[in-house]
Amino acid sequence: MADLQKIFVVEDEPLIAMMLEDFLDMLGKQAVGSADTVASALEQVESGGMDAAILDVHLRGGEKSWPVAEALARNNIPFILATGGSGEMIDPAFRDRPILAKPFTLDGVGESLAKLG
Repeated sequence: MADLQKIFVVEDEPLIAMMLEDFLDMLGKQAVGSADTVASALEQVESGGMDAAILDVHLRGGEKSWPVAEALARNNIPFILATGGSGEMIDPAFRDRPILAKPFTLDGVGESLAKLG
């Protein structure tokens, strides 16, 4: 797989999204946008310009990010599932994807990205 440099972040907590963007910068990656809802994430996925994504499983208001995961998979864009819960909450269709456990660490983000490429 090609070197994954442009990373899209789907995270509903602004401070966590900013932290992930900082981690990506420290890892030599470029955050190419972020979204905090399924609708806005889907718009950005369709617009393209990303090599991979970090996808928070549970978004604000009980919204689940599975439609975004489906769109990423359809577009052959690799992604990491970010969650504070157990793997049992992961949609069976995506259980083979790398998991980034909360609380996030720089090493954890780097290791998860390495599993994609």
